[in-house]
Amino acid sequence: MKNQFLPLLFLALLLFACTPKAIQVETPKKEVALPVMPKYSYPETTKIDHTDSYHGIDVPDPYRWLEDDRSEETAAWVKAQNKVTFGFLDNIPFRESLKKRINELLDYEKVSAPFKEGNYEYFYKNDGLQDHSICYRSKIGSEDAAEVFLDPNKFSSDGTTGLSGMSFTEDGSLLAYSISEGGSDWRKVIVINTQSMEMVGDTIVDIKFSGLSWKGNEGFYYSSYDKPKEGSALSGKTQFHKLFYHKLGTDQSQDKLIYGGEKQPNRYLYGFVTEDNKYLIISGAKSTSGNVLMVRPIDSDGEFKYLDDDYTSDTSYEENNGTTFFLSTNIDAPNYRLVSVNIKDPSKANWKDVIPETENVLRVGTGGGYIFANYLVDAKTAVKQYNMKGELVRDIELPGIGSAGGFGAKKSDKDFYYGFSSFLFPNTIYKYDIESGTSTLHVQPKIDFDPNLFETKQIFYSSKDGTKVPMFITHKKGIKMDGKNPTYLYAYGGFNISLTPRFSASRLAWLEQGGVYAQPNLRGGGEYGEKWHKAGTQMQKQNVFDDFIAAAEWLKTNGYTSSDYLAIAGGSNGGLLVGATMCQRPDLAKVALPAVGVMDMLRYHTFTAGAGWATDYGTAEDSPEMFKYLRNYSPVHALKKGTAYPATLVTTADHDDRVVPAHSFKFAATLQEMHDGPNPVMIRIQTNAGHGSVSLSQRIDLTADLYSFCWENMGYTPSF
Repeated sequence: MKNQFLPLLFLALLLFACTPKAIQVETPKKEVALPVMPKYSYPETTKIDHTDSYHGIDVPDPYRWLEDDRSEETAAWVKAQNKVTFGFLDNIPFRESLKKRINELLDYEKVSAPFKEGNYEYFYKNDGLQDHSICYRSKIGSEDAAEVFLDPNKFSSDGTTGLSGMSFTEDGSLLAYSISEGGSDWRKVIVINTQSMEMVGDTIVDIKFSGLSWKGNEGFYYSSYDKPKEGSALSGKTQFHKLFYHKLGTDQSQDKLIYGGEKQPNRYLYGFVTEDNKYLIISGAKSTSGNVLMVRPIDSDGEFKYLDDDYTSDTSYEENNGTTFFLSTNIDAPNYRLVSVNIKDPSKANWKDVIPETENVLRVGTGGGYIFANYLVDAKTAVKQYNMKGELVRDIELPGIGSAGGFGAKKSDKDFYYGFSSFLFPNTIYKYDIESGTSTLHVQPKIDFDPNLFETKQIFYSSKDGTKVPMFITHKKGIKMDGKNPTYLYAYGGFNISLTPRFSASRLAWLEQGGVYAQPNLRGGGEYGEKWHKAGTQMQKQNVFDDFIAAAEWLKTNGYTSSDYLAIAGGSNGGLLVGATMCQRPDLAKVALPAVGVMDMLRYHTFTAGAGWATDYGTAEDSPEMFKYLRNYSPVHALKKGTAYPATLVTTADHDDRVVPAHSFKFAATLQEMHDGPNPVMIRIQTNAGHGSVSLSQRIDLTADLYSFCWENMGYTPSF
């Protein structure tokens, strides 16, 4: 089945894809002595007398006031912190040269995989340094040049409003697209006639964590929460997701509640119509792991029939032939299997294996009457094509070892496009003929980059408990194993998310200066299925930190780097990883870069949709044991007075309503209070951005600041 949001997701992976300039392989200058950093003066952060009690234990929260993102006091604190941080960054002599180099590396034409809607083929293209890629289209079978269809660069004057989703009607005549303003997860949806480009009806507002799925040309389904009535919409708790149906030509206030709310409590609800337009499917979840799956005929107002009623497992709809449904599930299969069942009696006793579980994690796509099994083999992609009976048709030959995505299409399609990339292979688009299995090069970035100057290897190291953990390592060929190579150790380790090989043009700015990029696949991720995921959750979360620490130690033991030249980095759950690691091992690395991190583990579930993360983390209210476990590693609470911490650049954004900036605010304030050493410990707060930077220019600025901060504190001078 084709996911209409896939082109935008795929585009996000393209943005830092390649480089147009020749890489100068010069040996950077390395200082013999590390710099002696002065002690810095930080803005004074007021402490208040606030205490919370957990299971009879009082826990002070002196920076609770920073949770109010609307207050004048918080705004003044943000301004003062940014003044110190940018005062430091502005004085790094090579920062502007680095920013210029990143601009050069990213200044190339980026083109996405095309997708077919109605009589047109659509694709995204960025000429080079545009903040947002433009959606183009061309008539199928026509040789005329493609025309601009939708240009997000015109959505706002400063580039902070972006396109976040598109859904076409089956005939392609109508489009519902969503926009994000300032990086917020709250969306607006606009409907247009794709021929006249005129708006149809009013803009639909206050939509969050939603797909868009059409019922014919009459209207569409979407999901949202009630906006918090008290406090900020960017930090207030969102509890019950609701699935609505919006009929074109009616006011949003008349939208019909299909499912959800307090009577049918789910934190995440997604509704979508099957390709044959006969059924409405609902996936409901109470957390980020586990869901139920329901179905009913599209024109029925009756009860939904459960395809899976077990919140402890993950099951998703993939395709249907009439009443025979194909489901991907990890029930009795931690690495997933594909089953079929007749929805007239969908009980699990009637499920039949179509593609059984293997030792590798399975993700499924369908198209053209076939099944495409995308396997993760030690975090690398392998794809097999099956018929609908589960009989192997062929192994799909990929260009190399890396990551491939986009194996899915409509039933009527004869071909589709997929992308392939690796750490040293820029994202390249191929056209795949479904019947013959032939891949044809469609678009290859026209860049002046020689991958032969670099190398990637995958190693396996032992964690604290002996578990073997894989890690990718990329660097310039011929580096000296003298422990003085600046090394960027990046990881995530949570929520069943897998880190696979991806090309990044901006990362080349690090690699070409003699830097090493290392990416371990920690427990908590999805690289080896549900067992691997569960091994890094709740009261096993310490395994994730141990895996990360062991990766750093392996790199140092094997001569890639040393503590003085190591930076540890991660975002969101990865920001928690970095925060917890630097608290437990302040000697591990020279630089710590926790981005948009979950830093207050005692209160994370009280903000926005944070309660949905409890399956991975647990909450302080669960039990005295869980409370003590969380407090022990919670970055805000684990910092110790009088400790010399690494040079730290905390990064967050004022419109982050997924991991609210209060996490980073409280951590930075506590860190500046507790830290006793010469290394700078600062926070960089992006304005008009959310959980990820909105515009390309924001991403370039952020990357330049991160790399500059690393090199400056390592005493490493790049050769620009």
